[in-house]
Amino acid sequence: MARAPRFADPAITIEQRPDGSMLLFAQGALGDYPAHLGAVLRAWAERAPDRVFLAERTKEGGTREVTYGEAYRTARRLGALMLDDGLGPTRPVMILSDNSVDHALVALGAMVVGVPVVPISAAYSLMSRDHEKLRALHAMVRPGWVFADGDAYTRAIAALPLDPTTRVAVGFSGLLEAAGSSSANVDAALNAMGPDHVAKILFTSGSTGAPKGVINTHRMLCSNQQALAMGWPFLGDRPPVVVDWLPWSHTFGGNHNFNLVLWHGGTLWVDRGKPVPGRIEDTVNVLRHVSPTLYFNVPRGFDALLPYLENDAALAETFFRDLDLLFYAAAALPRPIWDRLVRLGERTRGEAVPFVSAWGATETSPLVTQVHFPIDDPGIIGVPTPGTTLKLAPNGTKLEARVKGPQVTPGYLHEMDRFRALLDDEGFYLTGDAVRLADPVNPNRGIVFDGRVSENFKLSSGTWVHTGALRLAVIAALSPMVQDAVIAGHDRDYVAVLLFPAAAASRDKIEQGLRAHNERADGATSQIVRCALLLDEPPSIDAGEITDKGYINQRAVLDRRAALVDLLFRPDAGAEVLRISDV
Repeated sequence: MARAPRFADPAITIEQRPDGSMLLFAQGALGDYPAHLGAVLRAWAERAPDRVFLAERTKEGGTREVTYGEAYRTARRLGALMLDDGLGPTRPVMILSDNSVDHALVALGAMVVGVPVVPISAAYSLMSRDHEKLRALHAMVRPGWVFADGDAYTRAIAALPLDPTTRVAVGFSGLLEAAGSSSANVDAALNAMGPDHVAKILFTSGSTGAPKGVINTHRMLCSNQQALAMGWPFLGDRPPVVVDWLPWSHTFGGNHNFNLVLWHGGTLWVDRGKPVPGRIEDTVNVLRHVSPTLYFNVPRGFDALLPYLENDAALAETFFRDLDLLFYAAAALPRPIWDRLVRLGERTRGEAVPFVSAWGATETSPLVTQVHFPIDDPGIIGVPTPGTTLKLAPNGTKLEARVKGPQVTPGYLHEMDRFRALLDDEGFYLTGDAVRLADPVNPNRGIVFDGRVSENFKLSSGTWVHTGALRLAVIAALSPMVQDAVIAGHDRDYVAVLLFPAAAASRDKIEQGLRAHNERADGATSQIVRCALLLDEPPSIDAGEITDKGYINQRAVLDRRAALVDLLFRPDAGAEVLRISDV
């Protein structure tokens, strides 16, 4: 049964500086950690060889399970084949697939012999029409292997200008047959690895420009997990059980969650679902059979799952029974979603499940701050983890978060100058995220996410509009009728919004919701929405408007739909523009 998780007491030092910036860091030192993740897998294969590490539901309704011992043996066989094929630091493994046990085993094979793995968002293969981004990433990576776990990827693979020496594997069984049973050369490669060996290349979602290939070293990944474990010591009380869909092509699912399970010898149930109609049912099916001890998701994922939990008492009981905590990240969580989940947990088991968050970036692998204390509101993203120094530097009306620590990437693949441009004169990585202290006097109360510095804008009057807070307020006012909102009004006379409607959308109710929002704004020009437009076309992944985690790129939407933005501010616009009365 679940119980209140043991958290480490926050103990943060704050140093005020003459230039108006401040430094925050944990008082305790970061503990020692292994040189690489291959050593972690080997250790659990020796300590708990029969414990289930990876599991998934099969299409036939059964279960596939792989123990730590089996995972290590398979990884060694695949790693040996990679070495035979001449793979290494400059000839990585490129994986096109969604999450699966096979995907994990290929990645583990690369990990135990020092071959970088490059998981590519499956959307670039399955949802893209032109595969332009996929080809561009392939040209940057120049892989020795290209792996995909099914025939759905054949069209994408055909679009790649493959080198004749590249091994292409569509499906897993052929790789195992080619690998044979020998792994004689693996030990030498494993023992030669060090903390600065490259473990993987993760491409950013492009929310701040073209995708960047972020180099992830073993030092980054291992120091991150050590820091995470120090904030959540309860993870050592029992092996965690995690059900997770978050894509391994992103740092949240691929680094934070996957490595957490591996680090603590837990079990990861691979959820093949997505938080979209027609796929969320796969997630529900897994959760009918498995009671997780930790549950991670993005706001859109929780929003999609909530109706099933609220309308199915048996599902809710299985879901909440063993939960130590709920966790959201990657985007700001609207308050209505938080409240519904907290109330549902209280009704289901008679007590609230702790709901926490954290913050970081692909460049920080990802953990920078972590919540390891009770919080009552979404928005608090925790305190700096051990070994991390967080600088809060004035940027306009905001404080920009800048990071230094062992979890920060050494650079971008083939674009080191591009990365160095994101370091300040003290070597801190500039995240572009704005934060503030929840309590200006007591940093142990946590840090609050305060939007993207680059997304904020001024109206023609000179009034600043803080888009992050306004977006959340609009979504909350219109819940559940909209999936997301994009704020417009740079250098204009007023604020307007583009809305991605949900199935429950009603123009009359949306107008009523925005009118109520405006009344709460109490005359604040920066908060009042005067016009809205419901978008017929969903956000495009090819155009970078959305990631496969469901995060909307505000700037990309505004740029791609510039004509619609202009329409919002035209006095002669037709009835398609919703004008909010009684402003």
